[in-house]
Amino acid sequence: MTRQGTISPHDKHDDAPAAKPRRQPFSFSRVLKTLGPGLITGASDDDPSGIGTYSQAGAQLGYGIGWTMLLTFPLMSAIQEISARVGRVTGHGIAGNVCRHYPGWLLAVVVTLLSMANTINIAADLSAMADAAKLLIGGPAILYVVLFGVTSVAAQIFMNYRRYVTILKWLTLSLFAYVAALAFAKVSWMEALAGVLLPRISWSADYFTTIVAILGTTISPYLFFWQASQEAEEQRLDATKHPLIERHYGAQHEFSRIRADTITGMAFSNLIALSIIVTAAASLHATGKTDIQTSAQAAEALRPIAGPFAEVIFALGIVGTGLLAIPVLAGATAYAVGEGRRWRVGLTRRPKEAIAFYSVLALSGGIGIALNFTPIDPIAALYWSAVVNGVLAVPVMVLLMFMARRRDVMDRFVVGGWLYWLGWLSTGAMALSVIAMGIGFLL
Repeated sequence: MTRQGTISPHDKHDDAPAAKPRRQPFSFSRVLKTLGPGLITGASDDDPSGIGTYSQAGAQLGYGIGWTMLLTFPLMSAIQEISARVGRVTGHGIAGNVCRHYPGWLLAVVVTLLSMANTINIAADLSAMADAAKLLIGGPAILYVVLFGVTSVAAQIFMNYRRYVTILKWLTLSLFAYVAALAFAKVSWMEALAGVLLPRISWSADYFTTIVAILGTTISPYLFFWQASQEAEEQRLDATKHPLIERHYGAQHEFSRIRADTITGMAFSNLIALSIIVTAAASLHATGKTDIQTSAQAAEALRPIAGPFAEVIFALGIVGTGLLAIPVLAGATAYAVGEGRRWRVGLTRRPKEAIAFYSVLALSGGIGIALNFTPIDPIAALYWSAVVNGVLAVPVMVLLMFMARRRDVMDRFVVGGWLYWLGWLSTGAMALSVIAMGIGFLL
């Protein structure tokens, strides 16, 4: 790769005089170019299995569960920003840092559980996408499983990285289908607003199980690994970027970019999730249809209530967000395994330059496809995937918070202040949800 615009050696020092940047006129396209890992991460959080969770929450509990989106927004924003900072500062993803600073057994446990959860999630997402495609155009669902799975994996392996990221950004627009679906639902906006601003807690096992499911869906370990690794990936692609522990110059600008990118992505994610909850509450809960298990069932149930256009929009959104989420799930697995083994990793590399990395990516997608040919119930598998994700999230978040405070990892850029404490608050909320889930199992 040709090095262009290389930073001079003097830029390594904070006391080097910095030229005053020329003020540029506002450009929407320039703003969009600054959005990348955070936007894609946030959008991929609303994958087909997540859509099923939000649909089920809205159908069962109505508008009153909307407040969870207001709660999760700052929590997920904080933990994702910390993940991104670790990647940008060190030039390595989470697994890459764990293998350098922590015992090997800890890395093995974390990566194994992450790989299992991600692969099961891929299988469930492919199943939901296939059911949605079958609703739209008919045909055998299993054919769509193979088509979507192979397409997603092949695009990651063989497509130019820049072009591929651009496609992922465009796929985020598919999530606006759920904002459009609101137009076909008879929403009581005052009730919807009250549901967001005024928590109405029901002291029942089903209610707290739903809250745990929502937390587990919005704060997932694969999102931490993906965003940190993508920040490191951007440095391999851009010759002017280096890990901040090597070149301190421009750190505050980079942290501001990361924050804007992350907040935008997480706000987008929660807006879509809230739209799904409100649509389900207005169309399904209001008419007594509360037995919704999957996103495809939610789309099908909308037809007699909100009309065929609502069903089509909902189903198209499932396919679009699945095409966005599956690469993130498979990619997060490949980065975690590859960085942990200190292989050459990265979607910017050609397949022959990172054979092991791409082999793990393909294997994760391939097993996800294969699981749909087994008697395993994808809904039951998704449930256990959520359990594994919830349990795994807590130690990973604790590890991430300790890592973010280690000077031998982050040098002068250790995370502190309100971001640090908000990260711990997010970790505590996730731990409480896992404890509540455990108590639910025992009762």
